[in-house]
Amino acid sequence: MNFEDLTQALLDAARRAGAEQADAIAVSSRDVGVSVREGALEEAEGAESTDYGLRVLIGKKQACVSASDPALDVIAELAERAVAMANAAPEDPWCGLADAADLAKPSASPNLEMLDGADTMSPDALRDMALAAEAAATEVRGVSQVESAGAGWRRSTVALAMTNGFQGGYERSSTSCSVSAVAGEGLGMETDYDFVSRVWAADLPDPVEIGSSAGQRAAERLNPGKAKTGAYPVLFHNRVAGGLVGHIMGALSGSAVARGSSWLSEKMDQQIIPANFSLTDDPHRVRGAASRPFDGEGMAIAPRALIEDGVLRGWQMDTATARQLGLKAPGGGRRGVSAPPSPGSSNLTLTQGDRSFEDMVRDMGEGLIITSLIGASINANTGAYSRGASGFWVENGEISHPVNELTIAGSLPEFLMTMVPANDADFTKSLIAPSLLVEGLTVASG
Repeated sequence: MNFEDLTQALLDAARRAGAEQADAIAVSSRDVGVSVREGALEEAEGAESTDYGLRVLIGKKQACVSASDPALDVIAELAERAVAMANAAPEDPWCGLADAADLAKPSASPNLEMLDGADTMSPDALRDMALAAEAAATEVRGVSQVESAGAGWRRSTVALAMTNGFQGGYERSSTSCSVSAVAGEGLGMETDYDFVSRVWAADLPDPVEIGSSAGQRAAERLNPGKAKTGAYPVLFHNRVAGGLVGHIMGALSGSAVARGSSWLSEKMDQQIIPANFSLTDDPHRVRGAASRPFDGEGMAIAPRALIEDGVLRGWQMDTATARQLGLKAPGGGRRGVSAPPSPGSSNLTLTQGDRSFEDMVRDMGEGLIITSLIGASINANTGAYSRGASGFWVENGEISHPVNELTIAGSLPEFLMTMVPANDADFTKSLIAPSLLVEGLTVASG
């Protein structure tokens, strides 16, 4: 049964079972992955899966069910169960399908080049990629072993159908290569990694570059020293700067705003970051890692500014949270097979600056460069922020030594207003952010 027939069968079964409205989603994936160790193939595996979900609505009640067996009797039983669950569910005054006027027209979707022209990556090609990356990592001075090296390929398909008339689907692909390297010996060992993924395999950097990067990162962490405790400038490397954007996006979630649990709840049309920054969501970036022709509710989507020149302009919303907030849904909801739609985003870009990373280090004088973050304690209501970190200590405008076992703490609403961007954003990622220098954080050394 093809996806169009599968999603239509789910809608038909829902109607027969007594649903007033319904939507169906089907997701399939085909994966090939390899791992190598010490110059030889360690493991090669392939997997295929298909899962589907059905949401039924009866009045202002809804329920979601999911399965993987496409047999018609299973679909019928699933639909009956969903209707029974919906009848027993509490009312949700905001639930419902998207308005027909807001639906995308799949036939008019732009060519986003989300599917690699090559049908698949062979296990042999992936093995060669992983071996080259592993060999490059071992050649880095100070690297004692490569903990893991691998490469993978995936092709996935998403299909949606709804009783409001929408039906559409799309495919995407990705090829990845990763290396985790260990430097040093005994109790002085340090580890780091590099991971790269592209929609098209031809866009991947040379595996040698990936392996060398992982090895160099591990070697640079050897012989860590102490950081000073106190209030110092902190430079979030572009490897981790996206985490700050992630905290902003969490506060921009329409569901958090509706619950009153966002420190940005009362900040619409107010400045929340410096005026030289904008944060945009572009679902139509060609070969973008998170591009899509329509959202999880079948709605038309287009690039939009969430923050414009530092001023908050929009929330992340699906149709339910938009109705709850009394706003028009902009499109962008996400949908899995086992839950109703929720607020989401696609390719995010934070404005970068015109100064190099090296210039930022020189001008910060004394402070901390963060290359790794662990854990998180974020107060959703106030923006109070605390995280474990490691990286490098800067003295007299130069990197002095690696540091670890640190805690950084501050207030997101306050220190985000001090951000200064570098010009080193990686435009291949789904969340594009440059290195960011901030003031107002307290550094505590373990």
